[in-house]
Amino acid sequence: MNKNIHKTSIGGQALIEGIMMRGVHKTAMAVRKPDKTIDLEIWDTKSNNQFLNKIKKVPFVRGIFNMIDSIILGYKCTSKSAELAGLDDDNDSEPSKFEKWLDEKFGDNLVKIVTIIGAVLGVILSILLFMLLPTTVVWGLDKLINVGVFKGLIEGILKIVIFILYLLLISKMKDINRMFKYHGAEHKTIACFEAGEELTVENIRKQIRFHPRCGTSFLILVLIISILVFSVVTWSNPLIRTILKIILLPLVVGITYELIKIAGRYDNWFTKILSYPGVMLQHITTKEPDDDMIEVAIEAMKPVLPNNLEEDKW
Repeated sequence: MNKNIHKTSIGGQALIEGIMMRGVHKTAMAVRKPDKTIDLEIWDTKSNNQFLNKIKKVPFVRGIFNMIDSIILGYKCTSKSAELAGLDDDNDSEPSKFEKWLDEKFGDNLVKIVTIIGAVLGVILSILLFMLLPTTVVWGLDKLINVGVFKGLIEGILKIVIFILYLLLISKMKDINRMFKYHGAEHKTIACFEAGEELTVENIRKQIRFHPRCGTSFLILVLIISILVFSVVTWSNPLIRTILKIILLPLVVGITYELIKIAGRYDNWFTKILSYPGVMLQHITTKEPDDDMIEVAIEAMKPVLPNNLEEDKW
């Protein structure tokens, strides 16, 4: 393979002491266990639902479906990695009556239920932080001084500020900081493959840790695009404005997904502008990984590598 010509469709996610890589045909999850060995799980990427497989290829529609699918898969893999990494073993205290009751009632399904509850709470928190809160603040500001046509712009700036502050705060947490290092290992490994170099610790270590297709880039671009799309919402009532924004969210995600596709496929002045906000934020969400983290990334990457590069074009 010639160097610097292949834009892979392989994407990944940092986990608790591990990494998930998703290729065209296979998805793999590698996790560093407490005994320092690496646990590797591999499964088929595509589901048996033909309708979902087809709709995930339709421009502007595929964005919201791919995002939901990624969120669900991310929660499952993160929960599984926490078990494998031994996080549950850190708590040696006797289970409470409530914990025993949950275990008796739900048994093996408890992890699935907790994952679903966590996802629902995450969505609710996102709506409160990035939609209702900025809308309410601007509504109150508009009562003091008429902000007029700048209402949407101010809301958008507030959302971006909240997002950046959130990332800065969680980056100070020890466990999250380690996840950000694994995030860096994921990016550098994908970059090594795209550069046409052998997947070794030495080759990966020298790669850049920023990537235009990163989830961080996607999220900040969603916030930026939402400023333009939500500008059509002229209602003043905070609740009505929030509901209308939720309705328009699939459109925002759809547009953003197509822009990320372009940013990951081409290298020109336009894609550099598109990628710039996300790359800047990746200074927070990615850290330089340790060699053992890179080893985990290699283990997750190898099973998903395509036999035919023509099938793996981003």
